Amino acid sequence: MIYELREYTATPGSADALNARFADHTLALFARHGLEVAGFWHAADDPGHLVYLLRFPDERARESAWAAFQADPDWKRVKAESEADGPIVAEMTSRILTPAPYWPDAH
Repeated sequence: MIYELREYTATPGSADALNARFADHTLALFARHGLEVAGFWHAADDPGHLVYLLRFPDERARESAWAAFQADPDWKRVKAESEADGPIVAEMTSRILTPAPYWPDAH
């Protein structure tokens, strides 16, 4: 099992739009394409800073799920509509995590 930790920072004034895009569209599209969300959070002092964790059986499954999501016409439409007045994401980072060898899920 591998995990992907993703962090998004909304552009100024776009926190509500970014949160709405995830809540109203993105999470359903994730489910459609096998992007399994393990958790979703925002910074306590900044609702425009979102953090979420995805889990995958392996890197190949991760790559396949993201490719299908990115190619989905519904995602392309939702992204374009949500960014009609300009980008709503200022910064995004992604990090692949694997269990430490002493953690029970590592085996």
